[in-house]
This record gives sequence, C-alpha cells and structure tokens, in this order.
Amino acid sequence: MSDREIWVAILILASITSGILYVAFGQITVRKLRKNPKTKDALGLECVSGWDIINVAQVFSLPRRWVRKIESSKFSFMYAHSTVLFENTTKFDRVLGCIFYWLLTLSGLFGALLVLLNYFGIFGQ
Repeated sequence: MSDREIWVAILILASITSGILYVAFGQITVRKLRKNPKTKDALGLECVSGWDIINVAQVFSLPRRWVRKIESSKFSFMYAHSTVLFENTTKFDRVLGCIFYWLLTLSGLFGALLVLLNYFGIFGQ
C-alpha cells in the first residue's frame, strides 16, 4: 500500500465519520433547537438545506470572543446567535457539535491538501 493510498483511506474514514456526526448532531441537537420558539430564529442563514446544522456547530467550536465579534458585524444575520444557543443546549450537545465541526473542516482541508500535493507530484507514481 502506497503513501497516497493510506492518506486517501484516512480521508475517506474521516469523511464518513463526519457525515455520521452531521446526521447525529442534526437529529439530536438542531432538531430540538428548530422546534423551540426561542431558538428557531437564532440558527443563522440557511443557504442550503441543513446549513443551520453547520452554523450551530460553528458556534460551539469557535472561541466565544470570535463568535461575539462575528455577531456584532454587519453579516451577523448569516451566523447562529451564541447566547441563545448556549442557554438551550447541554454540554453533550456542545461537545458533539465541536467534534463534528472540526472533523468536517479538517477533512475538507485535508482533501484539498491531498489534491494539491498530488498535483505537484509529491506522491510520485
């Protein structure tokens, strides 16, 4: 098994795990938030179906200082509002969202990096 095959296998495993966590986080946490009248309008802009799942996970993953800075910008309507979400979620919801968000982000960046490295011929033939 070559280096490239090992890295691609890791990427596939991370992507599948990320997909499973996406569904789990959406069903466990975001579904509950969508039904709550206090939080259903605080989930951020949903460009495509399910994007609010990523918005909520992002709130739990980034440092609170950064999230507050985003909320005070003119593009705050695109992002979930952290204060309301932290009040209406459990520690488990926050940890699950954090793990999901970083696995999704890192697997996407890792895939792009593998494509770039392959383009430059780092892996050889």
